[in-house]
Amino acid sequence: SLTVQELHANQETIVKISSASQLMQCSAALDVLFALDGSHSIGKGSFERSKYFAIKMCDALAIYPDRVRVGVLQFSSVPQLEFPLDSFFTREEVKEKIKKIVFKGGSTETGLALKYLLHKGFPGGRNSSVPQLLIIVTDGKSQGNIDLPANQLKERGVMVFAVGVRFPRWTELHTLASEPKDQYVLFAEHVDDATNGLYSTLSSLAICNATAPGCRVEPHLCERKTLETIREVTGSSMCWRGSKKTKAVFSSLCPFYSWKKVFITHPATCYRTVCPDPCDSQPCQNGGTCVLEGLDKYHCLCPIGFGGEANCAPTLSLECTVNLLFLLDSSSGTTLEGFLQAKAFLKRFVQAVVSMDSPTNVAVAQYSKEVEIPVQMGEYQDVPSLMKSLDRMHFTGGPTLTGRALEHVANHGFGDILSFGETHVSQPPQVVVLLTDSRSQDLVAGPARYARDRGLFLIGVGGEFLRAELEEITGNPKQVITYSNPQDLFNKIPELQKRICSLQRPGCQSQSLDLVFLLDASATVGQENFTKLQSFVRGSSLQFNINRDVTQIGLVVYGSRVQTTFALDTHPTSSSLLQAISQAPYMDGAGSTGSALLHVYEEVMTVQKGARPGVSKAVVVITEGTGTEDAVVPAQKLRNNGISVLVIAVGPVLKETLLRLAGSPDFLIHVASYEDLENYQDLFIERICEAKRPVNLCKPSPCMNDGICILQNGSYRCECRGWEGPHCENRILRGDSPRPHGLHQYSSNWQQRTTACGGSSM
Repeated sequence: SLTVQELHANQETIVKISSASQLMQCSAALDVLFALDGSHSIGKGSFERSKYFAIKMCDALAIYPDRVRVGVLQFSSVPQLEFPLDSFFTREEVKEKIKKIVFKGGSTETGLALKYLLHKGFPGGRNSSVPQLLIIVTDGKSQGNIDLPANQLKERGVMVFAVGVRFPRWTELHTLASEPKDQYVLFAEHVDDATNGLYSTLSSLAICNATAPGCRVEPHLCERKTLETIREVTGSSMCWRGSKKTKAVFSSLCPFYSWKKVFITHPATCYRTVCPDPCDSQPCQNGGTCVLEGLDKYHCLCPIGFGGEANCAPTLSLECTVNLLFLLDSSSGTTLEGFLQAKAFLKRFVQAVVSMDSPTNVAVAQYSKEVEIPVQMGEYQDVPSLMKSLDRMHFTGGPTLTGRALEHVANHGFGDILSFGETHVSQPPQVVVLLTDSRSQDLVAGPARYARDRGLFLIGVGGEFLRAELEEITGNPKQVITYSNPQDLFNKIPELQKRICSLQRPGCQSQSLDLVFLLDASATVGQENFTKLQSFVRGSSLQFNINRDVTQIGLVVYGSRVQTTFALDTHPTSSSLLQAISQAPYMDGAGSTGSALLHVYEEVMTVQKGARPGVSKAVVVITEGTGTEDAVVPAQKLRNNGISVLVIAVGPVLKETLLRLAGSPDFLIHVASYEDLENYQDLFIERICEAKRPVNLCKPSPCMNDGICILQNGSYRCECRGWEGPHCENRILRGDSPRPHGLHQYSSNWQQRTTACGGSSM
């Protein structure tokens, strides 16, 4: 639909005008008569819109016998009273009657309707002491004279509102309306705006207390348009005319015309009421957008990092204690645009996450050919001063020497930081967040390993095309964050906050765990690669607290046959464990992963071989993927008995088969080559610590010799037949009848230790 009255105001003001119309309520003594144009020029559709306007107006009127009374007159060729003002005295009755009014059709005799009112007055109205309000809803295309009856009606004190519908003729509406015209001429198609305009006029006359406290009437520029048909010269053609002379004809060029419809604009001023709303006080902080909900409620659309709390207060925080250094790529490869994007991301991250209460020290470095550290570790006094330091950072350009930058910050980026003002305390973890958008022009593997060896945790943030390089730098795919576009980068703020604080987790140092490594030692792996597997297991074992009461590790190898290198309870210290791993035999031949898993289930994860009831259990299978076709069922058997199965697949493996073996993508780690295994050590430890299954004291069963495990009061007991002992381990030599044993404090103690260490489930 075409707009034929446009209010020249911003969208916020238009929303406020609409909201204010819903707040207005007139409860004064007032006689209101609607005169609805029901002629053919209006049409049935526009007549229905006129009725809708009248109904919406009734919602804002307190219709009672001693307050507002409403009547309706329909006019076309002749005026017809639909119902007088004293017919209905409730809002619901009036609205229902208006809905049932039937369109009449006919010519537009507005003058006759006005004369009818001059002759009969307001039908059913009260005496002249009650203000009389006439609301004429028409397209303003009367076929008779309206000037004289309109003026006579207004001289009698009737307030006349002329409300246009469809494509109104505004000049005629001005003739009908009371003075000042700008306040009495409205447009029905915009119901909320028209309602607001009518009540703004009534409130300025003090007839109705139409506005809520704090609301005010304001003038706004508006433009009204009339759809007119005009004649336009479009050319000329030869034409002939006769003359007074006999047999004489004159020729000349005659114009010809076309007709078209155009909008004629009429500038005006519209008076509307604007009320304050909750968003006027700008309650949304940190760049949040306030969105109204109804008349007195709102919610904030918050930038990333500020959602979840009322008014966009920061919801993220680095509650972990770290020394955090941001390393920004300022080289020509990342471009000025990329550098500014990274700096904007860093500023948003600082605003969202860092506060004066945060136990985190922050430093910022930028690099290209050289490395600069414009924000030294802990030198800023507060967050605003840190933001000013970031603003002073400028793009430098030059080659992208990421490897050199990593080595520099490893040696000089953290300095001698003291925690909490003390001089002799252990340092918190040191974290480097690399922000780059270009590939390095120097080698990164060596410098990155040097930084990690010095205890630095590396997190890489960059475009998706840099994933491989960032994984090489961080040594762990879980410490790589990639993005697809600038907005997506800002969406990574919560993920980066999570990555920074997750680095402080102590692995499984305090978690009770029975862990078995199952190594593929077949001919497809080869002797050289098997040595790399041994190295990976040794390095991973250093991350656990090897102790009879905490972590036990067993090792099984398989190829031409399956062999237990050592059981879970064989090596109670790290030194003896590492030596035993180095002595694991290479088996050669063809291996069966299914047979090896069954061996683990039947011969390794048992109480008699050192497995502890009530302790989390996991099996780690490291394989190239050959010989795994028969492994799916045994792996599920282990899981059914509360034992997690984690698969590390090396090389170009059949992922679908190994995924069925692992049971879930969370329990499958894919490594490109044996040389890359050491880079996945941190990810492996993280997965093992997270891959917890519910602990059931009877799974796997601690009862030997076909004893039945029965859970009871937080512990278990074994029912034995022909055997005796806590786990049915001793044969009954005499003919005594077998008897079930009582609850075992041994198992209960293990459960208590497991719960205390945070390892009650896996």
